[in-house]
Amino acid sequence: MTDFSLILANLFSRKLRAILMLVAIFFAFLIFGVLAGVQNGFNSIGGGAGENRLVTINKINFTQPLPVAYVERIRAVNGVARATYANWFGGYYQDGKNQVVTFAIDPEFYLDVFASEFTLTPEERAAFMTDRTGLLVGRKTADQQGWKLGDRIPLSSNIYTNKNTGKQTWDFTIVGILEPAREDAGTNVTFFHHAYFNESVTFGQDTVGWIVIETADKAQNTAVSKAIDEMFANSPAETATDTEKAFNQAFVGQLGNITLIVTLVVGAAFITILMIVGNTMVMAVRERTKEIGVMKTLGFPSGRIFKMVLGESLMLSLLGGLPALGVAALLLHLMRKAVGFPGLALSSDFVALGIAIMLALGLLTGIIPAWNALRLNIVTALGRQ
Repeated sequence: MTDFSLILANLFSRKLRAILMLVAIFFAFLIFGVLAGVQNGFNSIGGGAGENRLVTINKINFTQPLPVAYVERIRAVNGVARATYANWFGGYYQDGKNQVVTFAIDPEFYLDVFASEFTLTPEERAAFMTDRTGLLVGRKTADQQGWKLGDRIPLSSNIYTNKNTGKQTWDFTIVGILEPAREDAGTNVTFFHHAYFNESVTFGQDTVGWIVIETADKAQNTAVSKAIDEMFANSPAETATDTEKAFNQAFVGQLGNITLIVTLVVGAAFITILMIVGNTMVMAVRERTKEIGVMKTLGFPSGRIFKMVLGESLMLSLLGGLPALGVAALLLHLMRKAVGFPGLALSSDFVALGIAIMLALGLLTGIIPAWNALRLNIVTALGRQ
């Protein structure tokens, strides 16, 4: 009988105990895999951002508005090819839980600046330009909501009130569907005219949430950023200008420190699993004291027994952990398809980290039982009750 067969037989000598340990390890690594995939998704945000795109926000933070008059002044800065702007609408459809990512945009320049993200037919673009109540809907959002061209829909805001109706709802006509221009472009968005927004809100008129700048050359980014922020220094609304990628990641960062959450949750799970599996392995080896004594009597070297006990612990960790990473990858794939979050995946780096943790878990939980088996005296082993 090979050492592998002996390790497998010893591992499942108490089937229920082995299964319970495998289940515990499986769920620990499932949690690790899913959270690592979510973290990978958030880390990838901004990866598709234009290298020559900058974003200007209020220096206090991006929830504070900027005067819309800033846009024309920024367009005059040397090195600026185009500048556009947007406001966060805080939209939802029918139910507050049915959130719709909605922006009030500058229609003339916004679509040009983000031409690398979305495609729109000339007819749809023309319809949007001429209809102040027109709505552009990303393909992902249209599919999720069941919307199509020509639909008349109400969108509500959890921030603003429509002064014309006294309600928090605006009526729109879908005039275009935004198709992704590349695989990682997110189309879970909707756009409407900033002018329609500006003339109907009860507060915040003539202000914008952020200004997007397209520079003539990415090499000019630093100089353009500095020129813009210096231009508005000591004004009532000072600015902070950074790359689009940095802005996107800062925006998501408001949701919380994802890395810290992953570390705390996974850390707590692994400490618990480590104690459970380590204690169980010690008990399992102690139960087999006479068996180990017999093996040594038959000529099994202590080093071989040490490796077998340690191998048992490593096998337990890998048998529970590897399938968990596979299931986590599948769940992340389904989540990515459902929510349209391109970066939501278990990267090779996290897979490698997961396997390394499995090996560390196996070594940590098996080293003491294996050491005890190595030092076990034959007389003591055969004489123990």
